[in-house]
Amino acid sequence: MSGKSNSSAKPGRGGLTKSGKPRSGTGGYGRRKLEGKGPTPPAEQRPGHPAQRRAAVAASRTRAESSSRPAPSDQPAPRSRRPASFDQPAPRSRRPAGPDGVTGTAPPGRSSRGAGNAHEVVAGRNSVLEALRAEVPAIALHVGPRLDADERIGEAVMLAADAGIPVVEAGRSELDRMTGGAIHQGLALKVAPYSYAAPADLVQAARDAAAQPLIVALDGITDPRNLGAISRSVAAFGGHGILVPVRRSAGVTAGAWKASAGALARVRVAQASNLAQALAAYQEDGLFVVGLDSGGAAEIGDLALADSPLVLVVGGEGKGLSRLIAERCDVVARIPITGAESLNASVAASIALYAVSRLRT
Repeated sequence: MSGKSNSSAKPGRGGLTKSGKPRSGTGGYGRRKLEGKGPTPPAEQRPGHPAQRRAAVAASRTRAESSSRPAPSDQPAPRSRRPASFDQPAPRSRRPAGPDGVTGTAPPGRSSRGAGNAHEVVAGRNSVLEALRAEVPAIALHVGPRLDADERIGEAVMLAADAGIPVVEAGRSELDRMTGGAIHQGLALKVAPYSYAAPADLVQAARDAAAQPLIVALDGITDPRNLGAISRSVAAFGGHGILVPVRRSAGVTAGAWKASAGALARVRVAQASNLAQALAAYQEDGLFVVGLDSGGAAEIGDLALADSPLVLVVGGEGKGLSRLIAERCDVVARIPITGAESLNASVAASIALYAVSRLRT
């Protein structure tokens, strides 16, 4: 019996398959299992990728530089006495803008906090106007272009012109760079760095005035506004200056100038690299050191040393005097208070200066 088959077959991959029907798969369990291509290679190893081209260029440059270098000699190269980091200037640290719109740039290798030896920038219309009204010594007033009508801008320009401060027009990008990203509103005032006195200059100023020295030393006070307020009390009660440490202390900044209401123009501020050593030098020069602390044995109103050459040491609010400074003091006096609250550092300094002035009178 012979006849034609009802289905026709044609050759294909993997054998004969029926025409018009798809070839069934193996599901990954056959002889040729399903295999992936592996992990994705890094961009530097992908042909045609921009990162691969950059890596190839860098490698060719490295090979060219190594081939152009001279062969090493038998004699070792002399070592430099200075480390390699000294050849490159240290990066300048940018101080972020504070709540009163003050920013600044510190010099290399020095902390910007309270240093007082860097140009400060007061940003913002209100802050600049208050600084000019307080007669803060400034280098230049920078004004942005195309500002809206605001009487604060006109008053700031007039105050700067009356004080002999140059008025400079600056672009927005320059103001952004100058203020470190602070909201400047088109006005920025560059404040001159303060020139600190030496600790011995304060004693010499008192002797030149034929008066008993009265100096206020600050221990751990980091708010420049406290420094400015204390300078007003020193000027009011016949003090001869303020002594602050270089580190971890407030310096004469734009905020201190504004809080002093011009008193810093009459009261000298000295800096000491080590406050304890500076107080020891004062003691050797005949001055008595009196610290203010809530646990003091004597009351400031009954201080027997009030009519002597005196250094009043005011500690930070909450922490008080540090251990080394308290041990250096000849007397630790307290301000009697009836409540449980502590006094602000500037308020405590004002009360102590008043008590000493009253006893001297």
